[in-house]
Amino acid sequence: MNTRNFHTNFKLQNKLFLNAEELLSYSSTISKDLQDFLTDWFSSKEIITVQTSGSTGKPKRINLQKQQMINSALVTGTFFSLPPKTSALLCLPINFIAGKMMIVRALTLGWELDIIPPSSYPLKSISKSYDFCAMVPLQVENSLEKLSFIKTLIVGGGVVSNKLQQKLQDCSTHIFATYGMTETITHIAIKKINNFSKGNKTHHNYYKVLPNTTIYQDKHNCLVIKNSKIASDVVFTNDVVKLVSDNKFEWLGRVDNVINSGGIKLHPESIEEKLGTVIDSPFFVTAFSDEKFGQKLVLVVERTISNKETQAKILLEKIKKSNILHKFEIPKEIIYLNNFNYTSTGKVQRTKTLRQL
Repeated sequence: MNTRNFHTNFKLQNKLFLNAEELLSYSSTISKDLQDFLTDWFSSKEIITVQTSGSTGKPKRINLQKQQMINSALVTGTFFSLPPKTSALLCLPINFIAGKMMIVRALTLGWELDIIPPSSYPLKSISKSYDFCAMVPLQVENSLEKLSFIKTLIVGGGVVSNKLQQKLQDCSTHIFATYGMTETITHIAIKKINNFSKGNKTHHNYYKVLPNTTIYQDKHNCLVIKNSKIASDVVFTNDVVKLVSDNKFEWLGRVDNVINSGGIKLHPESIEEKLGTVIDSPFFVTAFSDEKFGQKLVLVVERTISNKETQAKILLEKIKKSNILHKFEIPKEIIYLNNFNYTSTGKVQRTKTLRQL
């Protein structure tokens, strides 16, 4: 059996393993997903087949080189100073890349890894502290009271709203938003999102790429990523960015979501980030066809109220007075819906929600 980068100091559920055979046998007592992944990992095959989440396109299966996954694990360990015997918590699904990479990091770096079933409330029954953990924003939102049990936390799989960032400011945990995808073997860039010093917030919108990664833009201003240690080919993304330097960028949104209103290109994700500072209810912005502008920007808010027209006017005035939006980014229409449709991980299903109209 191939014991690819199996670190003999590796602990799983507080049990020390000295060989891959013993670990593989024990994994069946935890979950079939773990056993299936470890069976693939310790096989003689040079690749791992991974299913993408489908959050930015149609789900697909892609092949990743095991050595590139190891390279990614080594970079994460070095960047966050996570040596052997680091205690880590895996609370993400093992059948996607983020969960798989937590296991690869633990095996490669000699961590002490605890695995719990994926849950929207991952820290609910936790009573011990961990050096490192990865979560999606919904899990973070539902773990605010116990985040101090985690020393370093990376957050991916969705945008961390301004509202959530504000709740995290005084948390002792070192929290970082990550940028990446299955094709780049999870994150290739990070940005710190809490413990900001007052009056020094400008740079916090910028992601900084990890070592050995080169970035540039294509003709559509979308991010292009080159790192031969983790991806055999150059990765062309659909993410519109603003390059700040040769290793920093600001994420503006998906190119396929861009709204063209009267010749002005608007990025919904960027507008939503700003609106998050003045709107308390769940919301999103979208585009409706318009004879004058081609497309008009529409704000959709989840809230059960009777006087929707009056409340829409009040909210519009609040947005205008806040001066957070450029004049072209101010919604042309505000719509209230009683209930949004959500995915199992808490993301709004925009298309399905709009079918209610």
